[in-house]
Amino acid sequence: MLGLVLVLLVPVLHGAGDSQEPALPPGLEDSQEPVLPPGLGDDQAAEDATGEEIDWVDRLPQGLRGFVEARVGPRIRGDAVQTKELTLAETRLQLAYERSFRNLSLDAKGDLLLDAILEQADTDLRSLRLTFRPTRSLDMSVGRQVMTWGTGDLLFINDLFPKDWQSFLIGRDEEYLKAPSDAVRLGWFPGKVGVDLVYTPRFEADRFIRGERISFWDPMTGDFRGDASQIVADVPDDPFDDDETALRIYGSVGSYELSGYGYRGFWKSPAGIDPTTLAATFPALDVWGASIRGPLGPGIGSVEIGLLDSRDDPDGTDPLMNNSELRVLAGYEQELAAELTGGFQYYVEKLSDYEAYRATLPGGPLRDEFRHVVTARITKLLRAQTLIPSIFAYYSPSDHDAYLRPKLAWKRSDRQTIEIGANLFMGRENSTFFGQFENNSNVYVSIRLQP
Repeated sequence: MLGLVLVLLVPVLHGAGDSQEPALPPGLEDSQEPVLPPGLGDDQAAEDATGEEIDWVDRLPQGLRGFVEARVGPRIRGDAVQTKELTLAETRLQLAYERSFRNLSLDAKGDLLLDAILEQADTDLRSLRLTFRPTRSLDMSVGRQVMTWGTGDLLFINDLFPKDWQSFLIGRDEEYLKAPSDAVRLGWFPGKVGVDLVYTPRFEADRFIRGERISFWDPMTGDFRGDASQIVADVPDDPFDDDETALRIYGSVGSYELSGYGYRGFWKSPAGIDPTTLAATFPALDVWGASIRGPLGPGIGSVEIGLLDSRDDPDGTDPLMNNSELRVLAGYEQELAAELTGGFQYYVEKLSDYEAYRATLPGGPLRDEFRHVVTARITKLLRAQTLIPSIFAYYSPSDHDAYLRPKLAWKRSDRQTIEIGANLFMGRENSTFFGQFENNSNVYVSIRLQP
């Protein structure tokens, strides 16, 4: 239904914008415009004037863009708790539209998805946002929008906007890791310091792992869960009661970008269990943090820190709820050689009130007080930047597990891109973050057509 509304809205807005264009002076109307000699004008326009069919792209309304994509991804290992041999099999149509009206702009983007895994058609409205600037130092965005901040590359501390972890792990485009929110964003930039304030009237949870596509380890049962035993979640959803507020204050000192962050809301993915219903819950959460990013030697360095305060369990004595955490991330990126770039990160996660956690844990695998993760991203541009091999790798020396994301993208033409890649998980233990997904390792291939 949302996709249908979006499709109907585009020509209406396009027509409204066209009605504001001034008429040409007499003698210069479209019907009287002379045809330029071959080679001196638009070839498509010349073909149209001679009666030949013009390129269909030229018929699209101004501001409309999109693509059609087919993507499939089989598992490379058997999984006893999943009935599907594929993690991904879908065809996607995306339409996006942008239009500006003086100080007001409209941004709309929606996907129509034909999903062979879940055997259904679905829509995903990723953006329907109005942006306007009441004054020179203030702008406001209202509506459905995708937002992000922080310094991490596929690691997040102070970015508490929703993520789509299912899309990320099964092999969809990296764009789909960021999920949309229905929110109001205010940006104030009076001088050297800027302020971003985002208010979400109703909590937007991550699109977390439920079991219908990806199996996962359940510490409560000590076993894996899949599509036959999907997770049941009690998501806070009362408007204006279960709301979220995110704040960023940022500025520059010389060549360095500094930011401070604040968040009040809930854990974005399930972080607790209701003892009566056994449903997954989202306890209350506050986050305070800061970051710095700037030149470091021949590259760019960054440090980000965040204190996650689990408000419903301040002492860490509730074994059915996440403890508070301290998270630190250091990153560095630079050009390693001609058209070869590298990025590296080191992440540390410290569990607060660790002795209380150990004393109250009823059983099962014990988390380490410190979890360490290192990442590397290597990207090479070949054949005039039309062939792009890359790899992103996570490795945890504390959990002894890893996650590799190799990919090869080939821009066959301006309108066609072919991509092959993989999501490869490995680990010593079933209970670790990446190790639990080992049977979900997959390869995928996609083809995207766009005007």
